[in-house]
Amino acid sequence: MRLWKILGLAGLAGVAAGGAVLARNERQRRAYTADDVRARLHERHASLDEEPEPAPPTVAELRAGRTHRVARLLRRR
Repeated sequence: MRLWKILGLAGLAGVAAGGAVLARNERQRRAYTADDVRARLHERHASLDEEPEPAPPTVAELRAGRTHRVARLLRRR
């Protein structure tokens, strides 16, 4: 019986500690001003690696059927 009491109290302490951590994180998150959030978003956007856009297909690739619809259009001409 005593073991269950100890386990129950430990679980209750864990829930209370978890709630305290969540409350602290929420207070820190809400402390940002709109300018702070905007600045952080701009920093994150600037740090992203831009992926190069794929090169448009050549006429030979189109005729080979790699882009099916456009290849059909070119064959009709």
